Amino acid sequence: MPERTRIAATVLAAGRSTRMGAANKLLADVGGKPMLRHAVEAALASQARPVLVVTGHEAEKVHAALSGSPATSVHNPDYRAGLSSSLRAGIAAVPPDCDGAMVLLGDMPGISPGLIDRLIAGFDPLQGHSICVACAGGRQGHPVLWSRVFFEQIAALTGDAGARKLLDTHAGRVIEIQADDDAPLTDIDTPEALAAYRE
Repeated sequence: MPERTRIAATVLAAGRSTRMGAANKLLADVGGKPMLRHAVEAALASQARPVLVVTGHEAEKVHAALSGSPATSVHNPDYRAGLSSSLRAGIAAVPPDCDGAMVLLGDMPGISPGLIDRLIAGFDPLQGHSICVACAGGRQGHPVLWSRVFFEQIAALTGDAGARKLLDTHAGRVIEIQADDDAPLTDIDTPEALAAYRE
């Protein structure tokens, strides 16, 4: 990684979690604290700075779940438009002196600070490593670190899809970082998934 590289962390926490039912999954108790707090605290314990949390659905409750955290909230008023709107809001809030942004999902409580730091360590645009993707079992997952050069393309995304198609478009600039567990593939979308994770 080049010297003085600065990477922001953007935690997406604006969704309505419709597959979970009436409850906001990001506020569900996991190991004694709200699910979202795990992802935010992992980012705060890493080298990434600043740590931005994109809120939308039940923003006030999400703020309360992060009480005392030094993370910065970024409200996405268009959260109903889908995941791409939160990506755009998070990327737009990244300070201009950051070289890239790590995108984390608020419903992935197993991501560790060490994995985040390994993605940052793998980031080296001069060597063609402009996108760093966490992987497990031969599959790409999250988080994903994006160089600033892709911010404009991320800002053009629409709908309820993330930036997966950009990974395919720029496959030659992607470096895969293997995790020690299946955390990069473990997002919690349903009551059954939550129960299984708690076990």
